[in-house]
Amino acid sequence: MLKHRGFPGRLPGTDFQFTLRRANPKGATPLTPRERFRDRRPADKRADAGFMKALWEQFGTEPFERGNLDAGRLSWLFGREVRPVDPDTFDPESYEAMLVIDETAARAAFPETFEADEEDWA
Repeated sequence: MLKHRGFPGRLPGTDFQFTLRRANPKGATPLTPRERFRDRRPADKRADAGFMKALWEQFGTEPFERGNLDAGRLSWLFGREVRPVDPDTFDPESYEAMLVIDETAARAAFPETFEADEEDWA
């Protein structure tokens, strides 16, 4: 399992986990798209935005390996803002699965994450 050095382990000041310490000997937890309903708690929404920001700062539009990224947190973005690089060969239960950020979907879902990025372009 690839460990993403420099990636935050959790959302600062909370217990929302972003990374794993070690691989599960039984195999990786499968990535499954989770529905984000409008009535989610504000803390959950902040965790999603913080995780998206960390992904964007670490990887940008480049493909990345799932590695030690938390499956639960990834699943809130999976299928929308984070997609498989090659859907035909994608294994949702693999630590080596390759993912990529769908920039258009991510900017639409988390505009606050990209505000500073857009100011740099101006």
